[in-house]
Amino acid sequence: MIAAGGISLWKSGRGCGACYQVSCTANPACSGRPVTVVITDQCPGGPCDSDPVHFDLSGAAFGAMAKPGQADALRNAGSIHIQYARVPCSYPGFRITFKVDSGSNPFFFAVLPEFVDGDGEISAVDLQHGGSWSPMQISFGAVWKLNSGTPLPGPFSIRLTSGVSRKTVVATNVIPVGWRPGATYTSNVNF
Repeated sequence: MIAAGGISLWKSGRGCGACYQVSCTANPACSGRPVTVVITDQCPGGPCDSDPVHFDLSGAAFGAMAKPGQADALRNAGSIHIQYARVPCSYPGFRITFKVDSGSNPFFFAVLPEFVDGDGEISAVDLQHGGSWSPMQISFGAVWKLNSGTPLPGPFSIRLTSGVSRKTVVATNVIPVGWRPGATYTSNVNF
């Protein structure tokens, strides 16, 4: 249940991970049942840029809003009017995970936090290595990067600050010695 967001939802990547409850009512195929979607990408151009708020819903999200047997009819409608509300994200049974970007190397570390409960979106990420904290910068979307200038062998901890509530959580030593690009590491924390 995902969606690409227009400019006001994507927020130059800072809106990635935010959760919204959406429902449609104007189309005859609409059930009126809301579904929760996560913003995972930017919706480029056209109405994505011109509409004040625009959700480019996945086929699964479109189908989930339909009356029984009407999923294809609703998906084929294309653009529909929806009602929406920001809601807390919830990933029962999951802890925050960190997917190391495949372009990472000993001097450049990039990571994608996933399964972030609560606000969903992250406003700051810091990496602790050698006892000190270093702020990371947004690379693209919800991927955060650090160009260290010195080797980052691990282990290190990652501190996340949520975008709306400003809560912080620290995943202590979540990235191990010998970390690998493309690997995913699971923490023992959540918001």
